[in-house]
Amino acid sequence: MFDKFNDECGVFGIFGHPEAANLTYLGLYAQQHRGQESCGIVASDGHRLRTHKGMGLVADVFKNDAVFETLPGKSAIGHVRYSTAGGNDLKNCQPIMVDYHRGSIAVAHNGNLVNAQETRNRLEQKGSIFSTTSDTEVIIHLLARAEADSLADRLTEALQIIKGAYSLVFLTETRMVAVRDPNGFRPLALGKLDGAYVVASETCAFDLIEAQFIREIEPGEMVVIDKDGLKTFHPFGKVEPSPCIFEFIYFARPDSTIFGHQVYGIRKEFGRQLAREHPVKADVVIPIPDSGVPAAIGYAEESGIPFQLGLIRNHYVGRTFIEPQQSIRHFGVKLKLNPVREIIEGKRVVVIDDSIVRGTTARKIIKMIRNAGAREVHVRISSPPTSFPCYYGIDTPTRKELISSSHSLEEINRYVTSDTLGYLSLEGLLAAARAEGGAGNFCDACFSGKYPVKFPRLKADSQLGLF
Repeated sequence: MFDKFNDECGVFGIFGHPEAANLTYLGLYAQQHRGQESCGIVASDGHRLRTHKGMGLVADVFKNDAVFETLPGKSAIGHVRYSTAGGNDLKNCQPIMVDYHRGSIAVAHNGNLVNAQETRNRLEQKGSIFSTTSDTEVIIHLLARAEADSLADRLTEALQIIKGAYSLVFLTETRMVAVRDPNGFRPLALGKLDGAYVVASETCAFDLIEAQFIREIEPGEMVVIDKDGLKTFHPFGKVEPSPCIFEFIYFARPDSTIFGHQVYGIRKEFGRQLAREHPVKADVVIPIPDSGVPAAIGYAEESGIPFQLGLIRNHYVGRTFIEPQQSIRHFGVKLKLNPVREIIEGKRVVVIDDSIVRGTTARKIIKMIRNAGAREVHVRISSPPTSFPCYYGIDTPTRKELISSSHSLEEINRYVTSDTLGYLSLEGLLAAARAEGGAGNFCDACFSGKYPVKFPRLKADSQLGLF
């Protein structure tokens, strides 16, 4: 319904706690924003892995105590999914769990492998049979073929073959392993709760279960946890980290700490910088909720223009409304957002959003605001124009669908029907993130077209995926 990028998924794991499956459920619940198509949990009692997964939201898939009775044990990993590589059906739900000649193993993956298809082709030519269309299954096959003795060495052998973005959590009968790719595209944090180690894509999961945040797992780091404690390795060649800047712009929850800093403060700084770059005479600043709120607060503070919640979001409209009957499809945005006429009528309004992808939703929202009586509508975007697809774990349209890849600023302004339109510059975006303590370097390929990890040459209108 909303014209936004979508993160592929979120992961969670806990080792050594008697309520492992229940805590994993809560960890997934806190990270539901990272994926709403499917979810799953795999638990270990020290001898056997058991799983429960399904299509839908966490609260729907794990809806009664009977489910957790099938997931005994002191260790568990979990996953929420929004697909980029592979289809959105049950066979691609994660964690993926398999039995092989060394026992059982399960894996949950956040990211996208840019060489998954070519690696899969080679494996199939050698006799491998795949049961999903997910790129994550490629890792399982590589692991099964690895010849090293220890699990850490076999994982290293397998992961040295793949390229791209991965924050991974593995679970065997007796061990949990967390790994982050050398570029550190996706976040992964380490915590502790009552003596048990916890890992999660975002620290907001730790807050819910009252776990202590220890640190982020470093780019290229492998953490192995078993009954003897925690061991850490750096088995991959060192490269310059390039964490995803869009995690700060939109994906991560504002109360999470990722890449060394809390998201909320950086989003506010984006808004402040946006006000410096694109000032305008106006009466009120309103965000497109919820992701536009911190940037709008920053814009209002910097500009001195009052902040108001001029659009109210209905939080009970989910992705199930994506395919309504054609006769009522035009109600999509109106179902999710409603203007407050008393705030907007007769006013010069600054509307803050985090991004424009195709421009279709922005056009509808501006029409809604004008119908509520706005005298002027000035759109300000707290990120640069998104002109290139992402191949590192974000669901993005093809390049020809990205409006900024083929239209000028003035053409986009006319299309969305705003009085003026301003994007945060790439230089301003990066400076704002660093000013608030963010990492030194970021992946900004969706804005610049500069991809840190190379991938097979694609047609201009294609997106990277398995099928």
